[in-house]
Amino acid sequence: MTLYAISDGTLIQQKPSTFEELKIRERTDLQRLLRIQPDALGEDLKVIAEEFGNWDESRRRIDLLALDRSGRLVVIELKRTDDGSHMELQALRYAAMVATMTFDEVVDTYAFSRQQVGEGDSADARRELLQFLGHDDEIEEVEIADDVRIILAAAGFNREITTTVMWLNTFEGMDIRCVQLIPYSIDNEIYLDIQQLIPLPEAGDYQVRVRRKEAAQRRSNDRADNRDWTQYQIVVDGQESEPMRKRQAVREMIKALKSKGIPYTEIADRLPDYGLRSVPGQETDEATIGTAMTKEYGVREPKRWFIEDPLLEEDRTWVVYRMWALRDTEKALESLQKAFPDSGVSYRALRN
Repeated sequence: MTLYAISDGTLIQQKPSTFEELKIRERTDLQRLLRIQPDALGEDLKVIAEEFGNWDESRRRIDLLALDRSGRLVVIELKRTDDGSHMELQALRYAAMVATMTFDEVVDTYAFSRQQVGEGDSADARRELLQFLGHDDEIEEVEIADDVRIILAAAGFNREITTTVMWLNTFEGMDIRCVQLIPYSIDNEIYLDIQQLIPLPEAGDYQVRVRRKEAAQRRSNDRADNRDWTQYQIVVDGQESEPMRKRQAVREMIKALKSKGIPYTEIADRLPDYGLRSVPGQETDEATIGTAMTKEYGVREPKRWFIEDPLLEEDRTWVVYRMWALRDTEKALESLQKAFPDSGVSYRALRN
């Protein structure tokens, strides 16, 4: 693209500058500006974290991690240079690292980012994300898609990057965009020309419309599912409990196993590390347990566990996780049933 000024009836070509010449830095300038106004990249995004690196295996960090309206995570990588510097390979690694994030983890990440700048608490973060995704505040389950999108934003892209990106986009589920950032200095004002190069804007608009349609259908299905969740019965020595929702079912199965003499420590070993947690002493006060959970595990929202209804055992206080996703519920119940086959405790799923 060539930019011209019209002056005295003539076209005067404006020569682009460089970020280095204009002393515009990558992290403190470009990254900050796009965090505040991500729609400059061409679509409605919610930035949930800056400099995100919530993993032990690497010290690398995602410049910006965002969420789109369809519930897909978006890795945004920035470079102020005009060669891209293998940023597509780096972004692919980051996408793989965040692909397994749950909605609860997204909420935690966004809440932490907000707290860093003094903007509200976890409850506010959850409501804001639900509203952004088009859900009401009462929904308990939101699925975050595992096909992570990528936006590469740079002053330019070499042929290796563009060829790689176009090839990768031929695979199902891949969505990588190259956005060129060209700075201009005109009459002591700095302008930034932002152009999507790959895919071509016309194709990109079509893909957005398709995704919006799919997202609307997914939200409709989610709402229908939320009105008709699977219920469960816990069976103890052949006696079936009343049907219950997933959060109560896991807790009741844990209590039933404990009544059969199985220690909570053994039960916890069969669950995800967040499924059944404990704090020292025998505590019954909700606030005390919440404080202890934060100190012991670093959790920022203790009410995701049944801290108001703890389970006591000797010198420990145990609390059961309450925000089970549908697939995790059945994995947990199945794991407990298989781990203690002689206990007489099992479960039944009641399908609609």
